[in-house]
Amino acid sequence: MQPNPQETLSTKPDLTPNNQSKSKSPFKLAMGRFIKNKMAVISVFLLLIIILICILAPVFTDQDPIVTDLFQIEKGPSDEHVLGTNGTGQDNFARLLYGGRISLLVGFSAMFFTLTIGILLGSLAGYYGGKVDSIIMRAADIVLMLPFLVLTLTIIAILDNITIPIFVTIIAITSWPNLTRIIRGTYLSLREQEFILGARAIGATDFRIIFRHFIPNAIGPIIVNATLMMASYIIIESALSFIGFGIPQPTPTWGNMLSEAMNVRILREHPEAWIPPGVAIFVTVLAINFIGDGLRDAFDPKSNRR
Repeated sequence: MQPNPQETLSTKPDLTPNNQSKSKSPFKLAMGRFIKNKMAVISVFLLLIIILICILAPVFTDQDPIVTDLFQIEKGPSDEHVLGTNGTGQDNFARLLYGGRISLLVGFSAMFFTLTIGILLGSLAGYYGGKVDSIIMRAADIVLMLPFLVLTLTIIAILDNITIPIFVTIIAITSWPNLTRIIRGTYLSLREQEFILGARAIGATDFRIIFRHFIPNAIGPIIVNATLMMASYIIIESALSFIGFGIPQPTPTWGNMLSEAMNVRILREHPEAWIPPGVAIFVTVLAINFIGDGLRDAFDPKSNRR
């Protein structure tokens, strides 16, 4: 007996585009929407180019960004010094590339550290609630009550020797409340969902529920805030270094380069000393912000008004 062709066809899976999209995870759907955002994709490539240039700094210059040459103080651009030298004879081009490493490292490290604190405390507050939630939220309120800049400058002023790890730690411990509140709010909206109740019913541990159910469902807000935090921390590092409270000299950073050029004569006669680091900060932060906006629209299509 031969099978009915209609029955054979009816047993085949429906591979229409709509059904294929339904089978994709929310993360894959979000990435598909992100790729359609031209400005965000261009910003990703631009940011990768900036990161690669900074990482490959020894390929583009053989100058040491820290070594001083008192015979080459405030020299203009030349074959030996592409962007001239600063007030201590250090090569501006080398400091631009190596300073980009430090500025990007500070931004990424502070973002990662803040993300770790925010996810940990936000998870505990949102999942357990009660006294745990009250203690964490009151601690967050205390930190938020204090002006960020005043609190940061006070901590830096108390410490004698500011290194990159200490600077990153200071930024993180003064910035975690906002992300903690966001993650806590996301968890509170998920806590009574059926899949969470089902996981509890089958005896899943708290650790498994948090890391297998809560965090994956909160990945959108986490990624969006991570990108925006990195841009903010690059600006913070540059601003604090500019006023002398950031990474100390002679370590090169983009903020330190702007601080070195804080002189009317240098501003007029040596624009090559301050325009490149200023442009580098502007382009990097702008690219990260475009990426953050693209991720926000991708994970939350309702926010996209275009």
